[in-house]
Amino acid sequence: MKFSKLALSLLVALSFSASAQNLAIVNGKPVPSSRVEALKQQVERSGRPVTPEILAQIKEELIAREVFMQEARKRGLDASEDYKAQLELARQSILIRELFANFQKKNPVSDAEIKAEYDKFVGANGGKEYRARHILVEKEDEAKALIADIKKGGKFEDLAKKVSKDPGSGANGGDLDWANASSYVPEFSNAMVKLEKGQMTEAPIKSQFGFHIIRVDDVRDAQLPKLEEVKPQITQQLTQSKLSKFQEDLRAKAKIK
Repeated sequence: MKFSKLALSLLVALSFSASAQNLAIVNGKPVPSSRVEALKQQVERSGRPVTPEILAQIKEELIAREVFMQEARKRGLDASEDYKAQLELARQSILIRELFANFQKKNPVSDAEIKAEYDKFVGANGGKEYRARHILVEKEDEAKALIADIKKGGKFEDLAKKVSKDPGSGANGGDLDWANASSYVPEFSNAMVKLEKGQMTEAPIKSQFGFHIIRVDDVRDAQLPKLEEVKPQITQQLTQSKLSKFQEDLRAKAKIK
């Protein structure tokens, strides 16, 4: 049989087209190139870049999988009940992941929502920040004795290191670093904000932790990060919050007996 040049060209073109659609042929069975793209997307979703080296590994992985899958089928493992149960769980996981990804794609976090969340953060953390120290003890009498000792010349920092029950600040001379008043329990913060720079509480302050002696070393305007600095964190937080609400709404609507 003779072929025209046109017919031969078409056959060659079809041959190349078929090759382009397949990554490889394993024991006569084609491995579609579409699997490469699917695995690439999984890698990209994990935040890893798909370099030429990673792409080569993906291709080798897919060929190996096909070899192992063929052997598993040859042994009849795909007919086992355990395999079918695991396959159903995997199918559910993939479908649920796609549902959540689809929701997030159609419900992105807007700049207005990010700005509103940032303003809320500023409102809760703005104002003044305090560089305070404290000594925490269990009994009121002990706290009163320490105050008297400090007034006679005892060094606040040394006493904090010696007797404070707060393991975090005690070793640092009672230093609590810079913080907003809202960072502390109400009894502590209410007493602290009344103090001037360098001033100490005249009487012990009782809280759920014990009795505090508080000294304010300095006061400044709150040092808050700019919107652009925290935008990624706010976006992630709001994205997760939206997804959680979506999940809760679906559960609430479902008729479960």
